[in-house]
Amino acid sequence: MRNVVVLGIGMTQFGKHPDKSLKDLGREALYRAVQDAGIELSQIEAAYVGNAAAGLITGQECIRGQVILSGAGLTGIPVINTENACASGSTAFHLAWMAIASGLYDVVLALGAEKMTHPDKNRAFAALQSGTDIEQLSSFPGYEEHKEGQSIFMDLYASEAREHMMKYGTSLETLAKIAVKNSYNGSLNPYAQYQQAQSLEAVLQSRMISDPLRLKMCSPIGDGAAAAIVCSEKIARQFTTKPVYVTASVVVSGSSSKDQKIDTVQRAAEKAYEVAAIGSEDLQVMEVHDAAVPGELLAYEQLGLCPPGESGRLIESGDTEIGGKIPVNPSGGLISRGHPIGATGIAQIAEITWQLRGQAGARQIRNQPKAGLTENVGGFLNGDNGTVNIHILKR
Repeated sequence: MRNVVVLGIGMTQFGKHPDKSLKDLGREALYRAVQDAGIELSQIEAAYVGNAAAGLITGQECIRGQVILSGAGLTGIPVINTENACASGSTAFHLAWMAIASGLYDVVLALGAEKMTHPDKNRAFAALQSGTDIEQLSSFPGYEEHKEGQSIFMDLYASEAREHMMKYGTSLETLAKIAVKNSYNGSLNPYAQYQQAQSLEAVLQSRMISDPLRLKMCSPIGDGAAAAIVCSEKIARQFTTKPVYVTASVVVSGSSSKDQKIDTVQRAAEKAYEVAAIGSEDLQVMEVHDAAVPGELLAYEQLGLCPPGESGRLIESGDTEIGGKIPVNPSGGLISRGHPIGATGIAQIAEITWQLRGQAGARQIRNQPKAGLTENVGGFLNGDNGTVNIHILKR
């Protein structure tokens, strides 16, 4: 297996873009990544494009990647389209990594793009709902709390929050502090959908979505795209003296076993740590899948930042803030940066790459980090995540 380098990164601002199509967003991210890499568009040998919802939102059910890239002048190469719910982008990145690591290609594009806003909001919620077995909706955790006109996944996160609160005594205020932290981080990020810091009171007073989750504890609906150019180490030497390496790329599907002893996120993380030959203590920054605040709360435990039940104390300590021991979601996370689902996984890669390069601007972590991790999950099936994708990057 060859070493793989992230050579170029580019993304759009996440948010509501009524005047931009999926094609517009994807091409903007592509052009920025090519410019950042310092290569010519013609040097890209293959492309992997992640998108989850275009079929329901825009009606573009097939050849989504080809449609985006053809107008950009990127034709005559293999274009592989990937759908893996909210992990579609990181799955495209995994396949691009595989293409370089295997020696099949030397320069490859991974692109994630999503258009979620639509005059009929129910289309976005229908797209999100399809990230599970639609024939088994009545058995979905939290389904009894579900209300029309909102994401069924917020009911799932709400049930996880209630369980953690009951089992470990985690307070509502502690959950809200995750949203406060990420809103501050998002206020420093020009790519974020929400760029206004929120007070604890504002978070707690926002309207109820699914008890105990308030609106400002949940990720928004939005549009956006993110792109990464990955290449072999040999090619990278021609363009940079400070490469960022992908030292682990792990994709793990959920288990159908009801008595599994190890959480799937934990299982994926342990495999990634083994591949990268590091531990959680060797990381200085993380981007995790906080589609709602319980996602980040649980990730602290699942990724080995603290023992089970201690995640509440970790957020209260301030260790996961930008100035803390292990900053988590310096981009603002899904809650504030936004969550155009097919683009999220590569947006996480972009943030870690910028942090490792020292290019994150006002949100740059002190003592430029040497290693970072992304955790991106997609779908829910048989009581478990549909997929968990973990990437570790090092400089």
